[in-house]
This record gives sequence, C-alpha cells and structure tokens, in this order.
Amino acid sequence: MAKKVLKFGGTSVGTIERIMHVAKIVKKEYENGNDLIVVVSAMAGKTNELLDQSKKISKNFDKRELDTLLSSGEVITSALLSGALIHLGLKAKSWLNWQIPILTEGEHTNARIINMNVTKINKYLSEKGIAIIPGFQGISKDGNITTIGRGGSDATAVAFAKIFNADKCEIYTDVDGVYSTDPNKIPVAKKIDKISYEEMLELSSLGAKVMQSSAVQTAMMYDIPLEVRSTFTDRSGTKIFDQDNIDYTKSVTGVAYSKDDAKITISGVLDKPGVAANVFEPLSKNQINVDMVIQNISLDQKTTDITFTIKRDDLVKTLEILKNNKDIEYQNISHNNKVSKISIVGAGMVSTPGVTYKMFRGLAEEKINILAISTSEIKLSVIINEENTLSAIKKLHTVFDLD
Repeated sequence: MAKKVLKFGGTSVGTIERIMHVAKIVKKEYENGNDLIVVVSAMAGKTNELLDQSKKISKNFDKRELDTLLSSGEVITSALLSGALIHLGLKAKSWLNWQIPILTEGEHTNARIINMNVTKINKYLSEKGIAIIPGFQGISKDGNITTIGRGGSDATAVAFAKIFNADKCEIYTDVDGVYSTDPNKIPVAKKIDKISYEEMLELSSLGAKVMQSSAVQTAMMYDIPLEVRSTFTDRSGTKIFDQDNIDYTKSVTGVAYSKDDAKITISGVLDKPGVAANVFEPLSKNQINVDMVIQNISLDQKTTDITFTIKRDDLVKTLEILKNNKDIEYQNISHNNKVSKISIVGAGMVSTPGVTYKMFRGLAEEKINILAISTSEIKLSVIINEENTLSAIKKLHTVFDLD
C-alpha cells in the first residue's frame, strides 16, 4: 500500500463532467489500495473571473479580501469532488485550510506554506477516508486566509507529500507530460519520459507552464518523486527525480520561452564603488526580482551603462523607483517591454563543448539579435525582440536535435 498525493489542475476539473471523470481516477487509485490525499485547483477560468470582479470594484482591491475571494475557487472544487466521490460510494471529505490547518507566512497573495497539522488527516486516512484539499491557500498566524500565488496548488501538493511522507506526488494536467518545448507552438515537440529536478526547476522558472518552480524546488530538496501526467489518457507521463538516475544522450533537454519580461537600461551612470548596489537595493526592498544584468564600462572608464531585466508587470513600479533614486547619477533611462526570453536547458550541457556557439550561430542564421545573455551550469538564456520568439524556438529545437 502506498501513500500518494494526487493534484488536479484547473483544466482537469473545469466542468462537472470532468470532475466526475477525476472522481473515477481517484476511485481507481483508492481501489488499488493507496492512501490518498487529493489537491485541487479552481475550475479553469474561475480565478480570472474572480480577479475581474474585484477589479470592477477597485483596481487596488484590498489584498486580504482578495485572498479571501480567490481562495473560494478551490473550495468550490474540493466540495464538488468530495461530493462526486461520495456519490460513487467512497468515504471522502473536503477540508478547508483552517480545519487542518495549513500554516503560512509572508505577504497576502504571495504567502508560503511553513507547516501543517497532520493529526486529523492521518486519522481520517487510517479510517479509509480520502482527503480532498483546496490548493493555493493557507492561514496566517493571525488567522487570515492567504494564497500562495499563481500555480500555488502545485506547491500545496508537494508540501503535503513532504509532510505526510508520501511515496509519490502525481500532477494531473491537460498534457501527458513535460515536452521538449511548447507543443502548441512546435507540433514536433517530444514528450520527455524522464527529467531531473534541476532541469525541471530551470524549465519551470523560465516559462514552462507545466509545474510551479517552488513546488519543484521543494520536491528536489526532500527527494519527493514526481510525475506529470494527463487527466485524459492512461499513458504514463514524465517522471521527475534525481539526475543520477538519468542517462543523458543529448546536451539539451528542452527549449523554454517567456514573454513576461521587460528590459531596462540606465545609461551614463557615474561609475564608482557601490553604484550597482545603489541601483538594485531599493528594487530588492520593493520585492522586485531582477534577472539578467549587463554592465558596460565607457572608454574613459568614468561612466557605465547598466542593463537588466525584470518581470513586465513590475516595469512601471521599477521605473518610478529608479527615477526617484537620489543615490545614482545617470544620463538616461530607457526600457523595452516587447522582448522575450528564450532558454535552452539540459544537464548534458555540463559535459558538452560548443553548446553556446551552436545557440548563437542558430539565432544568427535566423537574423535574430541578442539583447542580453544569462548562463548557469545547465541553462543558457537570451533576451530577444518579442516578434522573433517563434522562429527562435523553432530554430533551437532543430539545432539541438529535439525535433
């Protein structure tokens, strides 16, 4: 008998018919002798619907009340699925976050799970019950409902797998695994049967929508086996585990892209010790994440240009902070919010020479200009003009033999 956490995304529970289909999957897993904790997202489109309603009241809707509002989507799904399982003759119960409780810390709309009480659910599982958990949410030490941010149901599922020592965590979605790139953009994209935590973490943080990056990071930290699979087929999905168990035959595993970035250049900055810290400290204090950074020193070595990328949603706030920053002297600030980030990821890159050259040569052959570059041991990312996104993905997918 295994203890499993099953997580079903918004598309998987998007209609009553699909919720009934999910109930049959859960029933089959239960009849196979597994102890089950099931984490659910809101029905597809529900969160956006609730957000739109809040914006009709105020563009600056109170964040505490927004968390209360948005958390209701998952609560609805959990009750519907629990009711469906009871209808099928099983013992099931939906649990609100405060009934467990799921304890969080951090800001409203961007909290993180720090602990939960296992006693009640363990007792319920021992009584052969199926626990249905609304994902994406928890409760603060002050007793307020909090949400974990977009994709937070993945984080909820992995947190339960960790705290309940689950043997496996399965992420059910509308695709049958992780692909070498977005199959909606590149029809020849291939499903990846096995991928390392490190590669999945990079792909998730670089724009792949299959899993939330913080969930992958938690799974990697505690060595929780993951599988991404389809709700709508019986085919095996993509297994995610330690890279020591994977035999790499290619240098690059996947190509990811993101259109969520913006590029800012501060020109003619007076170059002196501490200038970079003066630029980025107030951004950090305002919870603005800086990704790529490039610094170019002038020929006279008196001034420098600092270019960096941020999330597009943070552009207006970032520009305001920079223009009000009295600790830096500069000539001009320019920005470009029509850029995209293209990345290649692969643990095989570590032992393969020439990967950087092949990427840059491939983009050059498509006459695509590179605006910024960022590297890690298993990742190479570039910023390009947004209009070239599709041609860049196609070219790199071919160059690295992923077609």
